[in-house]
Amino acid sequence: MARRAYLCLGVLLFVYFVSGQEEDAGGDDLSPEQLCEGRPADEYFRLTTENDCRDVVRCDKGAENGVTRLASVRCPISLAFDIERQTCDWKTHVKNCDKIEKPRKVMPILKTDEPICPEGNLACGNGDCIEKALFCNGKPDCKDESDENACTVDLDPNRAPDCDTTQCTLPDCFCSADGTRIPGGLEPNQVPQMITITFNGAVNVDNIDLYDQIFNGNRQNPNGCQIRGTFFISHKYTNYAAVQELHRKGHEIAVFSITHKDDPLYWSGGSYDDWLAEMAGARLIAERFANITDASIIGVRAPYLRVGGNKQFEMMADQYFVYDASITAPLGRVPIWPYTLYFRMPHKCNGNAHNCPSRSHPVWEMVMNELDRRDDPTFDESLPGCHVVDSCSNIQTGEQFARLLRQNFNRHYTTNRAPLGLHFHASWLKSKKEFRDELIKFIEEMLGKNDVYFTSLIQVIQWMQNPTELSLLRDFQEWKQDKCDVKGQPFCSLPNACPLTTRELPGETLRLFTCMECPNNYPWILDPTGEGFSAKK
Repeated sequence: MARRAYLCLGVLLFVYFVSGQEEDAGGDDLSPEQLCEGRPADEYFRLTTENDCRDVVRCDKGAENGVTRLASVRCPISLAFDIERQTCDWKTHVKNCDKIEKPRKVMPILKTDEPICPEGNLACGNGDCIEKALFCNGKPDCKDESDENACTVDLDPNRAPDCDTTQCTLPDCFCSADGTRIPGGLEPNQVPQMITITFNGAVNVDNIDLYDQIFNGNRQNPNGCQIRGTFFISHKYTNYAAVQELHRKGHEIAVFSITHKDDPLYWSGGSYDDWLAEMAGARLIAERFANITDASIIGVRAPYLRVGGNKQFEMMADQYFVYDASITAPLGRVPIWPYTLYFRMPHKCNGNAHNCPSRSHPVWEMVMNELDRRDDPTFDESLPGCHVVDSCSNIQTGEQFARLLRQNFNRHYTTNRAPLGLHFHASWLKSKKEFRDELIKFIEEMLGKNDVYFTSLIQVIQWMQNPTELSLLRDFQEWKQDKCDVKGQPFCSLPNACPLTTRELPGETLRLFTCMECPNNYPWILDPTGEGFSAKK
């Protein structure tokens, strides 16, 4: 019996390989070959529901004699196996212990040796033919609903085409076959190494001091302009007077939703209206209560990076959001440049829920390249990358954090100089003073170079739309137009602290800090202006 260790939720699992009839097949006396027929090799399933929900198996055909075996997995004590999410989780979070396997979906018949449907039509799983345009449109048109079951980036019959550089040209469109091509065909040594520092979550008294320390007004890029960051703000607990001050200083404000609901399926399976209310609503709140009137809030990041598929991006295009910054690219030798979604995304749909957009959308994707978190990248250790710095669970000390920053900088700097994204929740940097100190030390070290710029995400897009060599970058007007070197005082030193309620959050009184006039209610998902709900007569 072979034994192999795996990590799940940061704890140790043991996988046992069992062949023949040694496993109880749930009382049905089915052989491993019968249990595994037509089943994906990476799918875990139960043999019985009459235990404590910790035990699952998967099929393995790796035996030397070609015999199908069952690899038996047991979650650690206090955890259970979530069949739908295919991972161990705390028992209180797992609601499907009565399920043997993931629900089986009927798939459409998309590829046949001979056509079985008229031109312009495709076959449902039951053989019925419907128009190709009806596949993956968000509502089932086949009787067996199979037309909505093959809607991934690879399978959607109406998916975006592969990159065509003769049709996709700057400034409006950018793509490449593998995502690594440098815009404008520049040589790497003529490209500025852009580093983007982004923060997710509420802006308030818990983190304003951290932002002031990092962006202290004295750190300047080689063109003489202050370094910039991008803040994806969630609404609840945000101090909008502080957001207004970040915007005044030239930082980019983007949206991270109103509610930040902790139900992952709400985001990955969200409707058009859900995304509209959350993101367009969050923008309306920020514009009104942080007095942002220059139409500069054009970026979206999905909570928990739970990308909302085509619905999210349809909403973004309709509401004139320019970019999304939620999709992660798997760790690779050469990092990926941001791209537009007119054409198919150039990498595997990585990360949470795998609900990437499959259709063509006039939206930029500010892709999150996974960070290499190995202590020694020359050592062939199997460690997956991490996309938000605080998800790099092995980074425990300032010294480890410093190595992570420099190793990943070098990986970008010495290859194609794709922008290096450093994405944080402020609480992680505040959890240890040494983390903050190492980040500041890294920033100051990088600013000693003449080809490294700390930019906002919109500044990355501005450079990509007009690729400009390093020697000409000091006069690059898109980066110098305004707010290059901001001085002066905040718009208001004593904002209104409005104590507000909303019937959507019964029993809660929340303070809305704003330099603007207090609204009647706490702004929320159905009432983003705080003026009150419209009553239907």
